[in-house]
Amino acid sequence: MAYDVARIRSGFPSLESGWAQFDGPGGTQTPRAVGEAVASVLTGPLSNRGTIGVSEERAEAAVHGFRLAMADFANAHPRGIVQGRSATQLTYDFSRHLPKGWGPGDEVIVTSLDHDSNVRPWVQAAERVGATVRWAEFDPATGELPVEAVTSLLGDRTRLVAVTGASNLIGTMPDVAAIASAAHAVGALVWVDGVHFSAHELPDLDALGADFFTCSPYKFLGPHCGVLVSRPELLETITPDKLLPATDVVPERFEFGTLPYELLAGVTAAVDVLAGLAASGPDRDDDAVTDAAASRRARLQASYAALHEHESRLLARLEAALAELPGVTVHSRAARRTPTLLLTFAGHEASVVTEQLAAGQVLAPSSNFYALEASRRLGLGDDGGLRVGLAPYTDDADIDRLVAGLRATLD
Repeated sequence: MAYDVARIRSGFPSLESGWAQFDGPGGTQTPRAVGEAVASVLTGPLSNRGTIGVSEERAEAAVHGFRLAMADFANAHPRGIVQGRSATQLTYDFSRHLPKGWGPGDEVIVTSLDHDSNVRPWVQAAERVGATVRWAEFDPATGELPVEAVTSLLGDRTRLVAVTGASNLIGTMPDVAAIASAAHAVGALVWVDGVHFSAHELPDLDALGADFFTCSPYKFLGPHCGVLVSRPELLETITPDKLLPATDVVPERFEFGTLPYELLAGVTAAVDVLAGLAASGPDRDDDAVTDAAASRRARLQASYAALHEHESRLLARLEAALAELPGVTVHSRAARRTPTLLLTFAGHEASVVTEQLAAGQVLAPSSNFYALEASRRLGLGDDGGLRVGLAPYTDDADIDRLVAGLRATLD
């Protein structure tokens, strides 16, 4: 199936603003279908979940649809899908749940490649119980996190390995499956930050070997919330502090308070938009599109394959153009990585380049993007650099505008 970027762009009202958006790693633009799903649930009959009347049934349907959609997205069980305000919040919640059995002599492994949301909660959790934190360092020259950098730290007291599926700063995708296999061999749990990964690679909980996988739907066309994916039987072993009348059923035992039903409907809509990226056209009525959720995983796989081809072509164009610009350093060098580039410039502050690009309605922010340890290890201090991220709606004209803006600034 062809990847029709013009058709895809037509579903994003925000692109009518005229801006070329390269801040996908910070949050993608939102399709019309997602906004309509949110509005429909929020403004229609709605109350707390139940079976009495249409308002209760609509709330129940929003929750059920969300769990099915995210289960299809991550190749997981619907009872393993936990909703939260953000991936950071979910990680902090579980950094209080999981260490209840930890103590002095136990060890936690974190990496310098990760977003701080998959570092600080575990560092602070270890400090609370007297456990030891061990650091796996990535190679700043290549951007790679070798498997051995993590596995060499494993021992019989390792309780958890926290590792990113893909760096939100430089795009590096470590071999999570190999790391997880080694961690499981010593009895450790594996927590994977899949926030950036999920925007470019279709997650598969079992293939990754993750015990816990977090993602943020607003990084892949959805609304602002977070999702934790795990196995129901593992979640059954974890006992969070909760209100006395609150349910003890998994996964609801981890979802505190009333769920944001409208956001759940938006997540479902976002997954369906992703599943249609590789479809043949706006008027299609083939069975693959109209089938129920049973075929959604297959459509997601086809869409992500098409998306990967589209983004890889654009990335090759962009990298070739950057190689011809004076004074540009590209810090994204790993063999396996997302279409995300971190740039610095000889004689130009990255933040100033960002401002000059913005004058031409090209958005490419500069920061460490909360990947603080990675920025420091790259020798960039806390400043980071200018980040360029591709998204499903990025087209050749966007690339041309970015390159032209950089050329005008740097020449």
